[in-house]
Amino acid sequence: MQLETYISDLLYRYDCVTVPEFGAFLTNRVSAKVHETTHTFYPPKKVLSFNEQLQNNDGLLGNYIAEVEKIPYEVAITKIAKQVKSIKSYLIEGETIQFEHIGELILNADGKIVFDPSSHINYLTDAFGLSHFSSTDIKREVYKETAEVIVEKAPIAFTPEKRSNNGWIKYAAAAVIVLGLGGYFGYNYYNNSIESHNQLAQEEANAQLDAKVQEATFVISNPLPAATLTVEKQSGNYHIVAGAFRIEANSDKKVKQLRAKGYKARKIGANRYGLHEVVYASFETRVEAQRELYKVRREHNRDAWLLIKNLD
Repeated sequence: MQLETYISDLLYRYDCVTVPEFGAFLTNRVSAKVHETTHTFYPPKKVLSFNEQLQNNDGLLGNYIAEVEKIPYEVAITKIAKQVKSIKSYLIEGETIQFEHIGELILNADGKIVFDPSSHINYLTDAFGLSHFSSTDIKREVYKETAEVIVEKAPIAFTPEKRSNNGWIKYAAAAVIVLGLGGYFGYNYYNNSIESHNQLAQEEANAQLDAKVQEATFVISNPLPAATLTVEKQSGNYHIVAGAFRIEANSDKKVKQLRAKGYKARKIGANRYGLHEVVYASFETRVEAQRELYKVRREHNRDAWLLIKNLD
């Protein structure tokens, strides 16, 4: 089982992928930036990090492997535990663990895992197809100084002969002003005539409309009572998953069972593997979702897990 392949797939969709009894790979979005020395432009991306303290199983990795390999969830968890045990033994022996497209893991002198993230892949889907590029520095001050030197060496001067031919320009300018004023007053007169005509037509149309309304006025003596409907619409990007079903009729049955137990269950559509997902409920914040997830695992289903997905 190529564990790093499954982790890499999930990092495109989630900010945290936990490997049970080992640690969690985290992503943090950073904005686009420009390197001041090399003048290189870098697109926005997700920066990877590793937290050895987050080892509790949240069900995300196990459920994903179970879906892809078509195996039971318990078998997927067993396979993960076996590979984690092997990775830890290699780390203790001083080996460097290479996770393709993710990074390298090694133990330091204190026995802590040190993670060196890979820079060959960007897990931010919004930046898909964008790559870094370099631009040469624009030296504006050099061009400005050059222009000033040219002006000093070649000043512009008008000769008396050229100035003497400016008389016809004055007459042309006066003609342009006269024509412009005439056009302006003519345009205003035309607009005022059009507005008066439109206003008379509008008043006539309003009078005809009032007459029609008075002729068509009627009273309903027995109106129907007003109906009030209450529709509860769930929202939020944090969903507690109850299961995923190949046959949609089974997902409908699961929703009815959960609602009978008091949960606000619903279907959120099919995932990219064609499985119809059913959730206990959806929440606006991660804190609310985590609190409900612990309750669901304690009271109903220990295999429930948290899905972060935008349904808009």
